[in-house]
Amino acid sequence: MNDSPRAIVIIPTYNEAENVPPLVERILGLEEDVDVLIVDDNSPDGTGDVADAIARETPRVQVIHRPRKLGLGTAYTAGFMRALDLGRERIITMDADFSHNPRYIPTLLRLTNDHDLAIGSRYVPGGGVRLWGWHRRLLSRGANLFARTLLGLHAHDCTAGFRCYRSHVLETVDPRTIRADGYSYLLEMLWRVQKAGFSIAETPIVFTDRRRGASKISQAEILHAAGTVFRLAFTHSGQASKPVPSQLD
Repeated sequence: MNDSPRAIVIIPTYNEAENVPPLVERILGLEEDVDVLIVDDNSPDGTGDVADAIARETPRVQVIHRPRKLGLGTAYTAGFMRALDLGRERIITMDADFSHNPRYIPTLLRLTNDHDLAIGSRYVPGGGVRLWGWHRRLLSRGANLFARTLLGLHAHDCTAGFRCYRSHVLETVDPRTIRADGYSYLLEMLWRVQKAGFSIAETPIVFTDRRRGASKISQAEILHAAGTVFRLAFTHSGQASKPVPSQLD
């Protein structure tokens, strides 16, 4: 086991061959002690091969290859378990398509000096989205309000995938026990983190919709997320045992 305290950025990928090289370059170019872990679901466009080529050039990049498209949630879990095995103290998750700008990583890391989970939030003052139509903005806002209301969540951006976890959070909230998959995984993970009494902070980010490739969010994904909210709402009344307000509440 590597006992290095450095942080690691988990990037789940599926058909992101164009985005991975510049994204990894931006992350490794930060003045932060961070590694990169790419979790690829056997992308038909060769993303896994591209990631392997980068990993051969630098020990700061690792790759997990999975046999087929197994879902975003299980990709996060695979990344989390590897990061914990490596002894990483701070574990960041982000999308591969530049919708999450790497420039926010230092802020997320600083927030976890005083909090257990830091979230890059679109829905706190200073945050926002770009390149979305009104219908998608309305859907996202509505989904977050729905989740916050039914589950008693304090974070404003409950479906944000740009997060930084302290390792003890993941050791307590065992990712392997999360039932939801896809973007619903993010909801259930947040609910479990708050329910366990960990402190959660948000920092504003500007989310930019992907310019390369196709969005992977489907109508079925949205319906699945709604089902996850209802399931959690009927689990111990869906309320956290130790409510911890967001830093920006």
